[in-house]
Order: sequence, then structure tokens, then C-alpha cells
Amino acid sequence: MNIFVNRDEKRLRAGWRVLIQIVLFFAMLAGLAVAGQFLPHGPLGTVLGAVAYIVCGLGLAWVLGRFLDKRRFADFGFHLSPGWWLDFVFGLFLGAALLSAVFFTFQAAGWVTITGYQVSQGPLPFAAAFGVDLLLFIAVGINEELAFRGYLLKNMAEGFGGKRFGPRAGIVLAFVVSSALFGLGHAANPGATVLSTANVALAGLLLGLPYMLTGELSTAIGVHIAWNLFEGTVFGFPVSGGVPSTHFLALDVHGPDLWTGGSFGPEGGLCAVIWILIACVVILLWNRFRRGNIKLATKVATFERRVPVALAGAER
Repeated sequence: MNIFVNRDEKRLRAGWRVLIQIVLFFAMLAGLAVAGQFLPHGPLGTVLGAVAYIVCGLGLAWVLGRFLDKRRFADFGFHLSPGWWLDFVFGLFLGAALLSAVFFTFQAAGWVTITGYQVSQGPLPFAAAFGVDLLLFIAVGINEELAFRGYLLKNMAEGFGGKRFGPRAGIVLAFVVSSALFGLGHAANPGATVLSTANVALAGLLLGLPYMLTGELSTAIGVHIAWNLFEGTVFGFPVSGGVPSTHFLALDVHGPDLWTGGSFGPEGGLCAVIWILIACVVILLWNRFRRGNIKLATKVATFERRVPVALAGAER
């Protein structure tokens, strides 16, 4: 057996593809961090950084798909259609509702006090600063879902779901491992704890669930964008340890860190666990409503070779 190449698929084995993607992804982040030192400070630098991040993230995935995975970019979870966009909008609403539920739980428990409104520490008016944050969170939502779900989960599922385990078991194993890596990827953030790392891994399960069921990134991207936007720019909570400079509400959070997440933000506390589990149930119900069933999308663990356009046309 060739430990490097899958001769049936005529490409590198899944483990090597995953390793190369991880190394290149973090190299990309390091390169962008260095380049960011030369960008102007303030909103313009944030906008340029967000644009560079999304362009480099999408570009890296395309290159890996074209030359390493031998698959179409759309097969990572971007088969755009009216249904894709409907699931994306559902994800936006779910992410907004999830963080709103966390906020109102804190308020009902007496753990939070509103101290101000429309805070913006930069030179831009609040509406413009809000737009800058939205652009940043769009870039983060797309890139992180593409990296952790669209690429890692899919390639791991193909690797685990070989002749020994089968596609369904491969998807479940990849679902768990990629979510654990998602949690570990946030373990070095400011204010991180063992609980916050476990919670982010649980959030990875929430984000990976719709991908497991559909093979598309639409719902996960929507949830991710709205989660960050409402957590930071709307409610003013820290986002994975990062303190937002622009937020609609200014809050004094004085509840127990075990439940509120402390300086890491709500996703580092037990309250978030409850609402994440409820959100998982909502995703299952949505997929039952949309598709009439709840089952794993075996295409996540199935390789379909990229066919050149000219050859595909000749075959037709």
C-alpha cells in the first residue's frame, strides 16, 4: 500500500491533504498578520485586512481543491441555489436568536446591566463602524467554515470513511475530530479556559451539524456570521476573548464566570451550552421540515473527481 497516494483516486491520501491544509492555513494567517503591520491603523486597515483575509482564504481553498483534492470548489459546500440561500438566511436568524437568548437569560438572571448605547471608539459614526464589523465577521464566518467544515471535515470524512468504516461512520468521526480541532484553535485566545475550549468545540458540533446533513456550508456560515455579529457588535460581549470596539449596547456583566464566560465571552460559559444544544435541535427540525427527513449526507465522505469542462461537454 502506498502511504502517500491513493491509487484508486489518483491523489494524495486524506491525512496528507489535511496536514498540508492546516500548515498552509496557519502560514496564511501568519503572513496576513505580518502584512497587517503595514496597513493603516483604524477602519481602513480593518476593511483592507478583511478583504485580504477572505480573498486569501477562498484562494487557498480553490488552489487546494484544484491541485490537491482534484475537486470543484463548489464541492466544499457552495452549490449555490435558492435552497442554499434559504438555508443561509435560516442560519442568520438562528445565530441572532441564539445570542439574543443568551443575553435575555443573563438579563433575567440579573447578571447583566445595560450602561449605554451605540458605542464606537473609532473616528467613524456608529452605522459605518457597524458596517466595518459586519464585513469582518462575514470574512471570518466564510473562511472558518470553509477551513474547518468545508475542507477539514470533508477530507477527514473521506479518509475515515474508507473501506473499513464506511461513509456514515467516517462522517461522524470527522464531525467529532474537526470540532475538537475547532475548539483547540481558540484555546490560545485571551481569557480562554478549559471550559471555553470545550464550549467552542461544542459550537463546532453545532456548526458542523448542518454540513453533515446537507453537505453545504450555507447554514453554518449564516450562524457563524450572526453569532459573532450579535455577540460583539450588537450586545457588546467579548467574542472569543476579543473585546469589540463598536457595539450597540454597553454592558456590565457581573454574573458568575462559570455561567457567563467571564472575559472570554458567553461562549465560554455554561449558559451557552444550554442554548447551543437547543439550537442543534432547531437545526434538526429545520432539516426535517426542508427535506422531509434527518439523515447524513453521504456525499460529504464520497469523492467525485473534478471533470474538466471540455471533457464533460464531450461526454454529453
